[in-house]
Amino acid sequence: MHATIDDIWSALDHLTDPEIPVVTLRELGILRDIRETADGIEVVITPTYSGCPAMGQIEDDVRASLRQAGIEARVVTQLAPAWTTDWMSDEAKAKLRAYGIAPPHTTPSDTSVIRFVRRADTRPVACPQCGSTNTTLSSQFGSTACKALYKCLDCQEPFDYFKPY
Repeated sequence: MHATIDDIWSALDHLTDPEIPVVTLRELGILRDIRETADGIEVVITPTYSGCPAMGQIEDDVRASLRQAGIEARVVTQLAPAWTTDWMSDEAKAKLRAYGIAPPHTTPSDTSVIRFVRRADTRPVACPQCGSTNTTLSSQFGSTACKALYKCLDCQEPFDYFKPY
């Protein structure tokens, strides 16, 4: 049986992020593409950042799901263009919030000026517990390097914020 692109997406749609099990790899934009090449099927994944320790597990999970579905394909890690939080689906952002992680702000799409230093984002981060924007940054790094640790000054709860890239 020759698997279609839809068959392959279906075989992979259930895979969740090892560090955030409520969102799928596809919703996060990590599971980036499925392409037919002269050498066969390629499943393309992109790390949220170049040192992401979960990528080995993600690649293993993709391979195992393909094998279980009887699909022969290569898993290819593609670094460019770099992953961005703008690739996250709205469903992923809602699931993050429900899980207690503040979803990232949308990154500015102004590409008219080349910037070598990211402009500081001064938008408030809403607490995923109570919705208050009366929050403060506790640490640039939360439970993983792609998240920052915040504290809500109203409900006093600490929470992770998925940093925008």
